[in-house]
Amino acid sequence: MTKLKLGALADDKPVKVSIELPAAVHRDLAAYAELLGRTTGRPAPDPAKLVAPMIAHFMANDRAFAKARRNGNSQAGPASTERSG
Repeated sequence: MTKLKLGALADDKPVKVSIELPAAVHRDLAAYAELLGRTTGRPAPDPAKLVAPMIAHFMANDRAFAKARRNGNSQAGPASTERSG
C-alpha cells in the first residue's frame, strides 16, 4: 500500500480563496486525489480540497517557518495570537 503524506480530509469550515494553478499542478492534484481515494477506501476528493491540507503539511514541516513563529517573526496565525494572551 502507498504511504501518502495526507490522510482522510477533516471536515472543517472553509475560508474561500481563489487561486490559479498551472495545468500540470492541477493534473497532479487530480492524480493525487484519485490515489488518496483508493488508499483510504473513500471516493476521490475534489482536487481543490487537497490544497489546504498540503499547504498546512508543508508549513508544519518547514523548520525555518516554525523557528520564525517561535521567535515571534510571524505576523499572522495562531502562534502570534497565543502570545498576546
